[in-house]
Amino acid sequence: MSDKPREYCGIFGIFNHPDAALLTYYGLHALQHRGQESAGIVSAYYDEERNKHVMPSYKDFGLVLNVFNDRSVFESKLKGQMAIGHNRYSTMGAADNPANIQPFRVQYSGGNIAISHNGNLTNARQLRERFRQEGVLFQTSSDTELILHLISHSRKIKQIDQIMEALDQIRGAYSLVLQTDDKLIALRDPNGFRPLAIGKIDDAYMVASETCAFDIIGAEYVRDVKPGEVVVIDQNTVDTGEITSYALNDDQNHKATPCIFEYVYFSRPDSKIFGENVDKIRRKLGKRLAHEHPLNEVLKNTDSSYKPIVISVPDSSNTAALGYADESQKMGHDCKFEIGLIRNHYVGRTFISPGQKSREQKVRTKFNTVKGVLENRPVLIVDDSIVRGTTSRYLVKMIRRANPSEVHFLVSSPPITHPCFYGMDFPDPKELIANRFNKNIDEMARDIGVDSLNYLSPEGLVEAVKESDPEGSYCTACFTGDYPVKVNFEMEKEENEIV
Repeated sequence: MSDKPREYCGIFGIFNHPDAALLTYYGLHALQHRGQESAGIVSAYYDEERNKHVMPSYKDFGLVLNVFNDRSVFESKLKGQMAIGHNRYSTMGAADNPANIQPFRVQYSGGNIAISHNGNLTNARQLRERFRQEGVLFQTSSDTELILHLISHSRKIKQIDQIMEALDQIRGAYSLVLQTDDKLIALRDPNGFRPLAIGKIDDAYMVASETCAFDIIGAEYVRDVKPGEVVVIDQNTVDTGEITSYALNDDQNHKATPCIFEYVYFSRPDSKIFGENVDKIRRKLGKRLAHEHPLNEVLKNTDSSYKPIVISVPDSSNTAALGYADESQKMGHDCKFEIGLIRNHYVGRTFISPGQKSREQKVRTKFNTVKGVLENRPVLIVDDSIVRGTTSRYLVKMIRRANPSEVHFLVSSPPITHPCFYGMDFPDPKELIANRFNKNIDEMARDIGVDSLNYLSPEGLVEAVKESDPEGSYCTACFTGDYPVKVNFEMEKEENEIV
């Protein structure tokens, strides 16, 4: 029902904790926003009775709270001091195939291994075709399975060498956490598209897509996994405090280009990604928006005697709206931030609208207006992005019913014009409102029913982020079409689905 780009996945792993699986559960709960289709955990321990290393798994479709609603699973099944977990939204691999639910686990000549993946491999089709020619049988339609095949086919002796050889053959955007019988391994691609952080609680080490997963269990943030870095956490790490680090073979000398949309929309505002606090960056986006589109310019034709108000589309645009309102006041404009839209947080993904199936009804089940705040006032709506424009159109209709004197729309990112091949799931480019109207802002404004529409410029977006990291470089492909990693083709989600 959301008219936003879809989150891709959230990953978590922990080493050397007696409640490893339970803490993984909490970590996945904090990362729920990154994927709501399915959730899973694989733990690891040495079974004394069977005299072997085992990796029990528990996973299913649904939200974390629903999948793990039986606490006994942590005591009877998911035992051990090491575990990895995964929240999934499928960018590759059909959503309704249970075989695609991660983490994946296999047993091969090198031992047991499990994997959780956040991202997209841009050479997945080539690798899959190569394995088809070799007679390999596939269990899933996910590109993640290819990594396991690469590892198992390696002729290297040491398992870490097998893993490194496999990683040298994949391309694209990937943050991975792998679990062997005695090691937790985490890595980011050379461009560092996807976030991945290292945390610590007591003598236990962990990795997660976002630091909010550390906060929920009282762990401390240590540092990010660097772009192109492979970190190995094992008993030696616990004994010495030293994390073993390897570098991926980067023959093309890629420059780090983390996904700038993580700051705009995907990550939680209380997280720290790419070394910066998300809330801090979003406030800067709002402030930059205030300078590019000053309130007096937006309202230059207004004749209302009421003070204009700035409202957000909750929740992802809250801090950008605060930034816009605060900066506007500092610039001498008379306005204030108000809560004009209330979001219903209890609408699940399977909610069925009573009586009709329209998008408009679904929007009404998710949002409600505060009429007393909006009535008779000039309203400036701040949102983080517009994709198709359908949700924005229905929200504006709802706000108009509250009888504001005028309605303006500000977006704290540029128009989305291009598909993402690095893990985000956008609609077909022809469905993007900016493409449908050839980026004609006035026509787009009429389509969603507002008096004016203004976007943050691509340059303003980058400059706002660079205020915190002047040397940083970011992927802005969805706004500019400038792809930092060459993409020759796109693999369809259902292309290799096993019926």
